[in-house]
Amino acid sequence: MHQLTTKQPPLSIKGGKKSEFRTQFAALPYRIKDGKLQVLMITSRGSGRWILPKGWPMHERTPARAAAREAWEEAGVKGSGSDHSIGLYSYEKLMDSGERHLCIVVVYPLRVKSEALDYPESGQRKRKWMSPKKAARKVREPELATLIARFRPKDRS
Repeated sequence: MHQLTTKQPPLSIKGGKKSEFRTQFAALPYRIKDGKLQVLMITSRGSGRWILPKGWPMHERTPARAAAREAWEEAGVKGSGSDHSIGLYSYEKLMDSGERHLCIVVVYPLRVKSEALDYPESGQRKRKWMSPKKAARKVREPELATLIARFRPKDRS
């Protein structure tokens, strides 16, 4: 299990009724390369902006296991993770129907052990390893930027 040192920034949720909120689970894929922490970012299918692999709750999967599954499908990575989240962020998701939903995303660290060339969404997204500082600058959501910038796994070997 990984010990993490990240303090949760306050969430800024605007508008909406409680019933309009949705929950998603995200993976923060990371590795230590040449002694330096790197995180893996992917692009969204629609706008091409930089995001974390994330998705909806899955039947008979813990939130951390659902996040790990999304990391495989969207980024082609597998690894070991923790059942302890490093924090939350919120964003507004535009659905295919045109509806907008406010989402609360719970983020789980995933230490990457393998990276595939061929995976379910390989032709639909780009992926890139970057420093947490650079990744934090690339995301739109301020809360996510703070989580990424402050992320430091204790197992830095």
